[in-house]
Parts: sequence; C-alpha cells; structure tokens
Amino acid sequence: MSSSLRAAFVKIASGPDQGLAAAALCFAQVEYPDLDPQPYLDQLDEMGRAAREMVAAAERERTGRASRLAAVTHYLYDELGFEGDRQRYDDARNSLLNVVLDRRAGIPITLAVVLMEVSARAGVYLEGVNFPGHFLVRAPAAADEPGARDLLIDPFHRGAIVSEVDCSRLLRGHLGEDATLSPGMFATASRQQILVRMLLNLKRAYVRMRSFAHARHATELLLALDPSALTELRDRGLLAYHVEDYSSALRDLQSYLRLVPAPADDDDRREQEQVWEHVKTLKRRLATLN
Repeated sequence: MSSSLRAAFVKIASGPDQGLAAAALCFAQVEYPDLDPQPYLDQLDEMGRAAREMVAAAERERTGRASRLAAVTHYLYDELGFEGDRQRYDDARNSLLNVVLDRRAGIPITLAVVLMEVSARAGVYLEGVNFPGHFLVRAPAAADEPGARDLLIDPFHRGAIVSEVDCSRLLRGHLGEDATLSPGMFATASRQQILVRMLLNLKRAYVRMRSFAHARHATELLLALDPSALTELRDRGLLAYHVEDYSSALRDLQSYLRLVPAPADDDDRREQEQVWEHVKTLKRRLATLN
C-alpha cells in the first residue's frame, strides 16, 4: 500500500468536516487503485438534493420526524431501488461504497452510510448504531417532540422501523438463542467506529477469498486509524507471512508479543503460543535466506 493512500485516508477520516462517504471511498482504492471518488460524492450530493425536495413536499402535507424519514427512505428504496444484498452478502464489494452506489445493493453498514449521507444532505439527522452483527441507524427524538422516542431503522430491510422485539430477533440470529439485549448495544457509533467496522468486514471478506495482499492493506488502514490495535498488528504480521514478506511478518509478530498483556485465560495462552511458533518458524526461514 502506498504511504500517500494511507496518509490521505487518515487525513479524511480524522478531518472535522469530512463525512463518512469521503473516507469510505478513499479506502475503496484498496480494491480500485484508480478510483476517482469525486463522481460518487457528486452523485450523493445530487441524491441529497432530490431527497431534500421530497422531504420538503412531505412536510407541506405532514410535519414531523417520521414523515421526513419516510420521504428519504421512500426515495432511496422505492425510487432508486437500493436493497440488501442477500445473495452475495459476503462479497467483499458489499463493503465498498462505490460498488454499493453502482449496484444499489449492499450490507447493513454500507447501506447505512448511503442513508446517513443522503439524509444529512436532505436536512434529516441520523446516527449510526453499532448493533452486534447488524448495523442500524437511529433518528433521535427531537426536543420539540415531547414524549417522542428514538426511531431505529434497519437499512438492510428497506429502511424499516424496528422494535425491541425485532432487535432481539436480530441479536439471537447473530449470537444464539440465549443472547439478550443490553443498553450498550444501542450506543451511537462514532465515525471512526463505523470506518473500523467497515474495514473489518472488508478484511474478513478478503481473508475468506484468500486475497491476503488485499486483507493486509485493509489491516494497514485499521492500524492507521488506531495504532494501538494489537489484534491488527498480529493480523498484519500473519498476513505478511501469507504473502511471503517474512521480515515484515517477523517484525510485526515480535512487536505483538512484546506489547500484548500476559494471557488472561487458556485461549489467550494458546493464541500467544501459536504466534511464538510462527516467530520461531520465521527466524529459521530467514536464517536460511542469509
């Protein structure tokens, strides 16, 4: 990965006035190095203008947060045809905003980015919710709506409003029948948390495809967002091993073992022992190359 792409991504991701779309389109260059983000940003601007007109029309008939939200979701899902991609859910391209805008299909978090970006341009404030296994969007209750409750939206299912029962069902489908809801599951997701989740999805998709070089690039960007992420440091080393960059693999895995806390349980101990075995193998391999 070029240092210029990494630097551009960090600058956009940390900039105070940048939206999610610019950062997501920047990291899409992992897959599409020649991608020009501007036409896609222009497309979102145009979608925002059209949605704003529909919101204004809705407010002439009926004011309120629900009617404004319904105007945006009608525009995106009914008029433009955005939908959840059930057939190719695990496709890496579903984590790339340019492809999602081209195909008008994606997974919950990329569709959430489209919904939030278009809504913001239309004057409707939404925020992301880092719900386990299925990203959601929230329309917070406004101060001028006494007694009103936040609205939770499922971007994968055509912007449907979801209830606590729906959320329980989603959670059990992800974590098992014994899973129960907790307030922390509905915390607002920061921009960095959303980008991290998108990159993690992308990395996992690349690993499933055995596209280790691309997965390594995604890990580079995760570490650029959070240099203290030891799991990503370990994974970058393991991915470097897969692409036969042995010196980089050894450096990362040794750094990981030096920084990682003492194992708290048997699982942690086994994991660290496996990394030590990789380090030993790398040292032997590098010694034969000298």
